[in-house]
Amino acid sequence: MTTAAPSIDVHLSSQDLRSALESDVRAGLQAEEKWLPPVWFYDERGSQLFDDITRLPEYYATRAERRLLEDHAPDIARRAGADTLVELGAGTCDKSRVLLDALEASGTLRRYIPLDVSDTTLWAAATAVAEEYPGLDVHAVVGDFHRHIDRLPVDGKRMVAFLGSTIGNLTQPQRRRFLFDLDCSTSHEDTLLLGADLVKDPGRLVAAYDDAAGVTAEFNRNVLLVLNRELHATFEAERFRHVALWNEEQRWIEMRLRSVEDQVVTVADLGIDVHFEAGEDLLTEISAKFTRQGVEEELYGAGFVVDAMWSGEDEEFLLTLARPYC
Repeated sequence: MTTAAPSIDVHLSSQDLRSALESDVRAGLQAEEKWLPPVWFYDERGSQLFDDITRLPEYYATRAERRLLEDHAPDIARRAGADTLVELGAGTCDKSRVLLDALEASGTLRRYIPLDVSDTTLWAAATAVAEEYPGLDVHAVVGDFHRHIDRLPVDGKRMVAFLGSTIGNLTQPQRRRFLFDLDCSTSHEDTLLLGADLVKDPGRLVAAYDDAAGVTAEFNRNVLLVLNRELHATFEAERFRHVALWNEEQRWIEMRLRSVEDQVVTVADLGIDVHFEAGEDLLTEISAKFTRQGVEEELYGAGFVVDAMWSGEDEEFLLTLARPYC
């Protein structure tokens, strides 16, 4: 069987990304409590550092999710009955291969639609998948899952996978908006496969985001180097300390960069000076943790009903298959 080259739709240009970066940095660094969204972690170096993080002994989430996928992919494929796998935030499409294998074995697989913001990473990953699965229609989409869900191809019986507990990087109102938009773009035959990290001992959670080798600290500070390169900022990474803490009220981990001294950072391309006091924090990521009941309630509130859940005996991580209920 011949291998067809993947097709690609581009809804997010380099200028769109530049405008989004400028908007986020201007708003976040000038807020009363400074923040940056985690999407800007992932330049080439940041992506490699995160890949290193997933292999650390403290970082359980990637291994736990992968184990659940490998154990339950045949059941997921049978329940979904999908001929099309859509993956939001696909990255290198690594975990999607477990689902592709299961759907192929079930005899239903016809098409794969990965979505990601990085056109170079996405094209390379989509090409690799097309070569590994001859006859599979691979249709890549360069876009942002906050803005371009309605641009995804809608024909076929789709399973939309949103894995890696990326849902946890959103606040509750953002999750509600995202899930509602997803519900509005799905048919009654489609399914959603959601990966979510579960609430557990705070010490174990904090260790996963503050490893002994300091890889997560390097990953966190890398965002400052991104701003230096892209916006001609004057951050000195060593003048910020990596901090990870558990917010019990919100039930999420917070990653912060704490200024070790009073300092002023210039962001030349935006024409702004940013003042940091000693001990002042820059919030760079939240990672919400969930309960089974909480996931079910949030899905139902956005228009989905749970079909099945899998968490394993260790209750480390949760996979949920859900369907639109109307």
